[in-house]
Amino acid sequence: MSTAASQPCTALRGHEHVAALTAAVSRFGGCVRTAEAWGAYIADVLTARGRLLVAGNGGSAAQAQHLTAELVGRYRDDRPPYSAICLSAETSSLTAIMNDYPPEELFARQVEAHGRRGDVLVLLSTSGQSPNAVAAARRARALSITVLAFTGPTPNPLAAAADDVIAVDSPWGATVQELHLVGLHVLCAAFDAAVMAGASPVRAVRR
Repeated sequence: MSTAASQPCTALRGHEHVAALTAAVSRFGGCVRTAEAWGAYIADVLTARGRLLVAGNGGSAAQAQHLTAELVGRYRDDRPPYSAICLSAETSSLTAIMNDYPPEELFARQVEAHGRRGDVLVLLSTSGQSPNAVAAARRARALSITVLAFTGPTPNPLAAAADDVIAVDSPWGATVQELHLVGLHVLCAAFDAAVMAGASPVRAVRR
């Protein structure tokens, strides 16, 4: 699991863990609205034959793969599959890139290979400081790919490089990651609702 840069050294245990999560949930309302907007926006892009790329490190890599699985498969109700690729799950590409290029290129090179103008890149980083995620965001922006970032507290480099951000207000990496999963599920529910209703023309989410 990647951790937020401001996370204290002592790990939370038991009721302290739950208390930290409860406190962060109480500040998560604005993030819910943003996640719903992202779900509708991604539905617009994917129903117009665009593509979603997703990446993260460690536990965030697992959550990235969770998101793509929900879109290629289904979240709740049956619907058509949509193009969603988890860049952190491409093991042969990952090892080849790490062998031949600087570590920062891990996701950026894949973004350049798979992404097209108008596509969407979702990046997850509890700290918002992962160099490979920041490089991917910058590469995507240069290619006119919309970048949506899940991070911990702002300011952080990934939030600054993205078009829009869901920033969980907690110093605890575990808490940030738990609420990222909530945000992903809210996004998926909004995506399904938009698809079922018939996606509207693509709406901008750029700040």
